[in-house]
Amino acid sequence: MSLITLTTDFGSVYPAAMKGVILGIDPRATIVDISHTVPHADIRAGAFALYSVVPYFPVGTVHVAVVDPGVGTARNSIVISAGGHLFVGPDNGLMVPAASRMGKMEIHKITNLGLLGDVSATFHGRDVFARIGAYLSEGMPLEEVGEATEDHVHLDFGTAEAGNDSISGQVIYIDDFGNIITNIQASDVFKKFRFEERIRIFGNSMPLLETYGSAEIGELLVLIGSHGFLEIAVNRGSAAKKLKIGCEDEIKIEKS
Repeated sequence: MSLITLTTDFGSVYPAAMKGVILGIDPRATIVDISHTVPHADIRAGAFALYSVVPYFPVGTVHVAVVDPGVGTARNSIVISAGGHLFVGPDNGLMVPAASRMGKMEIHKITNLGLLGDVSATFHGRDVFARIGAYLSEGMPLEEVGEATEDHVHLDFGTAEAGNDSISGQVIYIDDFGNIITNIQASDVFKKFRFEERIRIFGNSMPLLETYGSAEIGELLVLIGSHGFLEIAVNRGSAAKKLKIGCEDEIKIEKS
């Protein structure tokens, strides 16, 4: 069985074209949608979505990821091999956090144009990445896709900075529940704070708890999400709407 995941900012309609291309090449493929609701052109949010789920897929999975505001420009198209997984998409950093999480990266440019048909200037997800992903899922060697390279666009989630009684970081993702996910890792949090302690964020005092239901309904709280990063939530509500916070906003947590 071949397994292909899709992560895009395409919303509806366009992912179906990618699936049609994949199944036309590899009818046996199992296609898993990670997300098609990544905020449009938000490369780092797409990178987080992919990063957060990749370890739960088996070795041999092909991950096609397309959040590509540079589509049709001179940016490269690449395949990354890491830890027995293959990542196919634009060279804009989108796949790097997930791939590097799985192991040492080997990168190939997609230069074998003979594998492609007509390529739209605006839909490489369908005409390049879906096709290459399907060929790879059928066992095509990386060397047939194109030349190896060490040159690629790097992307990470940044590093939180610790002060005497505070930690500063950045919002990297807002999930469908409105939970605000930051780049502050659990190990950084527990160097300065403990469960049940109150923390001040964005001018609001809230408790550091283990899970959402430990707070009162409608109450703000802080917790460590299943992804290992600090997140701000509202029990049965949206922290992003309540606090009017978005991706890339700076954040500082301190004792309340």
